[in-house]
Amino acid sequence: MAQLSDDCFASGGPMMSVDEAVGLITTRVNAIVDLETVALVDADGRVLARDIAAPLPLPPFTNSAVDGYAVRNADIPDGVERALPLDGRIQAGGLALAPIKAGHTARIFTGAPMPPDAETVFMQEDVRVDDAGRIVLPPGLKPGANVRPAGEDIPQGHIALRAGQRLLPQHVALAAAFGLVRLDVVRRIRVAVFSTGDELASPGEPRAASQLFDSNRFMLMAMLRRLGCDVSDLGILRDERALLANGLKQVAGTHDLILTTGGVSTGEEDHVKAAVESIGSLVFWRMAIKPGRPVAMGIIEGTPLIGLPGNPVASFVTFVHVVRPTVLALAGSLPAPLLPIPVRAAFTYKKKVGRREYVRASLRRTQDGALEAIKFPREGAGLLSSLVDTDGLIELDEEVTRVEPGQSVGFLSYADLL
Repeated sequence: MAQLSDDCFASGGPMMSVDEAVGLITTRVNAIVDLETVALVDADGRVLARDIAAPLPLPPFTNSAVDGYAVRNADIPDGVERALPLDGRIQAGGLALAPIKAGHTARIFTGAPMPPDAETVFMQEDVRVDDAGRIVLPPGLKPGANVRPAGEDIPQGHIALRAGQRLLPQHVALAAAFGLVRLDVVRRIRVAVFSTGDELASPGEPRAASQLFDSNRFMLMAMLRRLGCDVSDLGILRDERALLANGLKQVAGTHDLILTTGGVSTGEEDHVKAAVESIGSLVFWRMAIKPGRPVAMGIIEGTPLIGLPGNPVASFVTFVHVVRPTVLALAGSLPAPLLPIPVRAAFTYKKKVGRREYVRASLRRTQDGALEAIKFPREGAGLLSSLVDTDGLIELDEEVTRVEPGQSVGFLSYADLL
């Protein structure tokens, strides 16, 4: 399990900025050291545990980049076209053991090994065949054209994949190109997920007239699984301090992270803070972020706990900016900052200085080809439709106080947030 000292997040005073919170997490969370070996087909989304040095060069042999005709550099036409007799045929997967005779050419296909002494390939669409069956080559081709030398992509011994890399399909493809069939990865981060509140009912269970079906828990579990976590669904904890404390304590020793939603504000019926303080320690983060100011970060028997707000949009936004970096830090993942892309605002918006805000928006292409962001027409951190009917979040930094139509703003696509 991840073990943290009770005071490693100790902080007080004014509201913490998003960057301060993320910096605190990424520098003080201890990465999991347990490893496992998985089949290559199962490696997508996992965090690589060991560097991978190229066991062979890529490509492993010099080959043709096109369908065409291989020649020696000495036989490349200079100034006028030149007709060369055909000397052999080399297919992809075949062998090219014999060198091309001087003054001859060989038919070659994409990916086929270059014959000895041949250094250049003419594309088949650039040549013609004369009445004698000879291949007529045009002048002007640069020596070495259309050839992929051995090791051109990656030389043997080069560190091609670094430990801490969160593997994507392209990384899996690279490992496959080396002939690897299994990879050492960090074991999955074990996360226990609770919702809190008497006002919630689980889908499939009876719902009282004054209750809502719990949606946050299922959203958070889906987001965690996209981060490669092993998730334990521990249901809904009712608004009772002792019950909350007991439920949290039971999972602390068997999980790397505890994630709750709801009950972290300052109301009389928000019991998460007091429950955590009774069995561990908690630094209540009043983050300078909208939506999502009430976020709790605590330690229970060495296991970190994050308490997210109950409103679904606030829960989503704070997951992205608090839970995501925590999970990646626990997995020993390399830094993966979120980089907004510049788009053109098609809305007016006012905000307070000193607070980072995230505005739900959709994108459209304008007549001049630019991407334009359209703000969701309604406010409110409880509007699930605002996450469903938009494409991402406009990030407005702390110093921004106003957005006008035509202004450049940063856009984070939902597709890039996990």
